[in-house]
Amino acid sequence: MSDPGVEARIGAVSALADPVRRALYLHVAGAGGEVSRADAAAAVGVPRTVAAFHLDRLAAEGLLDVATRRTTGRSGPGAGRPARLYRRSARDLAVSLPPRDYELAAHLLAGAVEQAGAEEGLEASARALGERLGAERRATGDEGLDAPAAVLRARGFEPYEDEGALRLRNCPFHSLAATFPVLVCAMNRTFVEGIAHGAGVPAARAHLDPRPGDCCVVLSIANNS
Repeated sequence: MSDPGVEARIGAVSALADPVRRALYLHVAGAGGEVSRADAAAAVGVPRTVAAFHLDRLAAEGLLDVATRRTTGRSGPGAGRPARLYRRSARDLAVSLPPRDYELAAHLLAGAVEQAGAEEGLEASARALGERLGAERRATGDEGLDAPAAVLRARGFEPYEDEGALRLRNCPFHSLAATFPVLVCAMNRTFVEGIAHGAGVPAARAHLDPRPGDCCVVLSIANNS
């Protein structure tokens, strides 16, 4: 007997096989907020009707959330039709064939770390791994926060620059962080700072500054003046 949950996840992933649909999804996911059909169409270079079709397909698969409201700031007659606005869904989607439940293992291990009081060991391990990954990237010659940004992008953190600092639009461990917030946020902070130091940015400091929808870690270069 087939598993409806697995079939639904496969259907969602297969929806991204179309190159236009995938480009639209990546644009909306990277926007960090709501995107209209017109804006998405212009960004990808397709007609608005084509964008609307693909965006609605992504929403039907649960990959995008949809809100409908007027964006003109007016109401009543002559205010225009409400616009459909899209943003990345908070739904976590992973497909493994055959099924593998690494998230369950992560929760078990995180619980064991807390019970054993081994948080310092976890942070040391996260920092060491971060330094190794950063050092591997250092040879590319990137300067400032560009090198750690590249490493974090490859690991799914979706970094973006904000007033000279590096913020992270996504936490790859979102589900785990919801259950073990203190443990995971501290692990993320030391991991991110380790990446920066390994990449040759010793003045970089990672600290916690939670924002709705973002990872709680912010990376900035310390001002010693």
